[in-house]
Amino acid sequence: MTTNLHLPTLLWEPIVRTALMEDLGIGGDVTTQALAQPGQQLHAIFRSRQNGVLCGLEGARQAFAILDPSVRFSQIKQDGNQIAQGDVLATVEGNATTLLAGERTALNLLSHLSGIATHTHHIVQAVAGTKARVACTRKTLPGLRSLQKYAVRAGGGSSHRLRLDDAILIKDNHIALCGGNIQKALLSARTYAGHLMKVELEVDTLEQLEEALSGSGADVYLLDNMSVPQLEQAVRMINGRALAEASGGITLKTAPAIAQTGVDVLSLGWLTHSVQALDIGLDIVQS
Repeated sequence: MTTNLHLPTLLWEPIVRTALMEDLGIGGDVTTQALAQPGQQLHAIFRSRQNGVLCGLEGARQAFAILDPSVRFSQIKQDGNQIAQGDVLATVEGNATTLLAGERTALNLLSHLSGIATHTHHIVQAVAGTKARVACTRKTLPGLRSLQKYAVRAGGGSSHRLRLDDAILIKDNHIALCGGNIQKALLSARTYAGHLMKVELEVDTLEQLEEALSGSGADVYLLDNMSVPQLEQAVRMINGRALAEASGGITLKTAPAIAQTGVDVLSLGWLTHSVQALDIGLDIVQS
């Protein structure tokens, strides 16, 4: 179980509110309006239909609370908990029109974020016993970055940069800006950066890494799409002078071998941009 998880309520609210507005349109949930009795109350339970790691309960809660603050939402599990098929995750009670109007938004967030947490957990488990950390990238869905990176943490992973202003990351197009001169790019970055700002350099070949190491160097080297033998050689070349980060097409199957090369970080964009959701349902309890 992952502990010390926290994401301020303020960061959830605008995302949940936008999702509700997108779903409700101008007229609201016309189906429930047509079928529900005036003042009809419902009691429903969130239940997991797959094994996984839970994440997103605050988003589910707000999907109802924004529509009606009197809705009663009770958590049974916590974000970061490992859950099994059939587990009850939370219960919700309130007006039928509120519960059914917020249902899809609640489930979308809960299922998506739990999917991210679950797949992150699988990768973390796959590299257990090595020093490698599992990190997500900026390849997030627009508007969902804070929630998706929170979900990675719930699965035991960590984050690469949150935004462009967190650190300097020199990639191939940045080197092109400097006429293809890696040392010029590094020197310019060092001159610009404050004493607290890290400088990372992406390299595609061992020759690029050797060139970078011959000068002022970087704090972190992003070893992009390198084979296992190349990663092993790169780690030897860096020799503890900087962090070594492996990236590019890493999967659950390939992660263990990559981690065993001695790299410090495995970064995976797919954890946020294309992960499969965890199957979670909301079932009405018939009184």
